Amino acid sequence: MEEPQLNGDGKLVHGGLTREVIGAAMEVHAALGPGLLESAYESCLAHELLLREIPIRRQLELPLQYKQARVDCGFRIDLLAANEIVVELKCIEKVLPIHLAQLMTYMKLAEKRVGLLINFNVESLRDGITRRII
Repeated sequence: MEEPQLNGDGKLVHGGLTREVIGAAMEVHAALGPGLLESAYESCLAHELLLREIPIRRQLELPLQYKQARVDCGFRIDLLAANEIVVELKCIEKVLPIHLAQLMTYMKLAEKRVGLLINFNVESLRDGITRRII
């Protein structure tokens, strides 16, 4: 069973910010539709978030700590919105469990509670958005 996505006062964790990111993604998808490369959606979503005055970091390197050593494994977060929400973008036929595991791993390594997996390769973006919390 999925863990509740509410904080102590009964509200969604980073609910307002999550809605803003999803709204920006929907704006991008409405303008571009499905079928482009992930990098195109990333660039346009980054632009849209900045237009909405949401600070972002793109392709954020995410090293792994292993036995007191920093190990660069090539992990990169596509977008980090407002230093709170990990945003992993995809342009794939179907989201698989490995894609959700990737999101959860990035959230754990970055010590962030909320993540969004957004698959732009869908007719309706509502079908391509998955929110996770840890």
